[in-house]
Amino acid sequence: MTQSLPTVNYDILVIGSGAAGLTLALKTADFARVAVLSKGELSQGATFYAQGGIAAVLDEDDSIDAHVADTLVAGVGLCHPEVVSNIVENSTDSVSWLVDQGVPFTTMTGGIVADTSTSLDSLHLTKEGGHSHRRIIHASDATGKAVFETLKNRALAHPNITLLEGYTAVDLITHCGASGEKRCVGAYVLNQKTEAVESIGCKFVALATGGASKAYLYTSNPDGASGDGIAMAWRAGCSVANMEFNQFHPTCLYHPHAKSFLITEALRGEGAILELPDGTRFMPHFDAREELAPRDIVARAIDHEMKRLGCDCVYLNITHKPADFIRDHFPNIYSRCLEFGIDITRDRIPVVPAAHYTCGGVVVNDRGMTDLTNLYAIGETSFTGLHGANRMASNSLLECFVIAFAAAKDIAERFDETKLANDIPNWDDSRVVDSDDEILVSHNWDELRRCMWDFVGIVRNDERLQRARRRIDLLQDEIIDYYSRHRVSNDLLELRNLVLVSSLIIDSALSRKESRGLHFTLDYPALADEARDTILHPQNG
Repeated sequence: MTQSLPTVNYDILVIGSGAAGLTLALKTADFARVAVLSKGELSQGATFYAQGGIAAVLDEDDSIDAHVADTLVAGVGLCHPEVVSNIVENSTDSVSWLVDQGVPFTTMTGGIVADTSTSLDSLHLTKEGGHSHRRIIHASDATGKAVFETLKNRALAHPNITLLEGYTAVDLITHCGASGEKRCVGAYVLNQKTEAVESIGCKFVALATGGASKAYLYTSNPDGASGDGIAMAWRAGCSVANMEFNQFHPTCLYHPHAKSFLITEALRGEGAILELPDGTRFMPHFDAREELAPRDIVARAIDHEMKRLGCDCVYLNITHKPADFIRDHFPNIYSRCLEFGIDITRDRIPVVPAAHYTCGGVVVNDRGMTDLTNLYAIGETSFTGLHGANRMASNSLLECFVIAFAAAKDIAERFDETKLANDIPNWDDSRVVDSDDEILVSHNWDELRRCMWDFVGIVRNDERLQRARRRIDLLQDEIIDYYSRHRVSNDLLELRNLVLVSSLIIDSALSRKESRGLHFTLDYPALADEARDTILHPQNG
């Protein structure tokens, strides 16, 4: 049974414990009391599982202009050039800060990892799809884990940071002042251990909850990627943009016992090739860049070949490289595949596309500020204008750091003038009851994800989208009714958020009458003459 508790106050509440959230916490903790909220264990975000790396201009043969140009090409006309330039220009500062924190990046000297004394020109750079140069800084093939562990340990050691595991955000708390300005003053959160809904008051809230790839049946993301920040921001009155652009990673391990295991694009950067079951290459028929074409092109090519042949998967082959090279460069993938009986030095890797990254999100400015005063959104939760119609590989972690830095600077400048609200109401669950039929939640969860995979997937058309629209509307009515009558649980809160975000994805997809980047529709296969963002406003629907 849930119960209400008195309000707990912090200066800053960060909802999400990945790269973006921990960076913001560390950049503000010297002047503020910060709470970082995590639904599960701190490591259960997308950052921990990121294999590839961070894109940054460090090589003398590379340039900011080249990185910007590659990003604009991948984004198919929808990237905001000024945003791309700003983020790329700040890439070196981001990597320098991470090195100073002690992230163990791989260097060029025999795979020795970096420490705080390492110079940037000694870092090993790899190449991924869409990039014209080697510019991916990495920590072997487990970059996200290295970044997360380093930042987590820094946060644990800081006296002004409180890490709250097992807390699920329910909704944002807003307040209208005497001037009529609506501002965010905190959040209601479910303590999963006590089953109590607590009120947290604060000066600033930052949404760093990641994306919404859990809307799809097959995803590379951990279970918590349920679009919580996007849904909470929408309910609080914030605009969202470009929700139709869902990136499907081309290569996830296909195995009945492998759950959401990504095969990094860096394998293709080091020469791995995609093959049909009979060993025939197919990417040269789809794009001159072959295996290193942007992800949307590679994912559609794989989807096309699987449907054409009726096969369950295609294969990624790196066996032509020396075994020692493979084990040294991809130790995590090598050992993980070996657990499933696949020796990648001798065997091809069975792969399929899976939902991977939400390119749209909550509309923010270059400091991470949303439409709602004192509410920020950073990382995959946000829409900055960087990714356009297709995120280029390894730009996402870079965005996390650059925008978190900017948000921290903005909060610092506004910190003293911003006051805590003193009239936050407690959570009221006096008119709801405990659930007596959790099967309804699990059934609706499964039906939602299958519907999105079948009708709002890699290749779309209006008939499929309209079918999805009707089914999601029915599900949303059922879920809202169930939510209104029962005490909240983590599963119910995630389902409530996911059905809302799925609805936003469908509305956005229906409104785009063209094929661009990650949104490919059989009814409108050509590009429109003008590239426009799809922006949805809560007051308009």
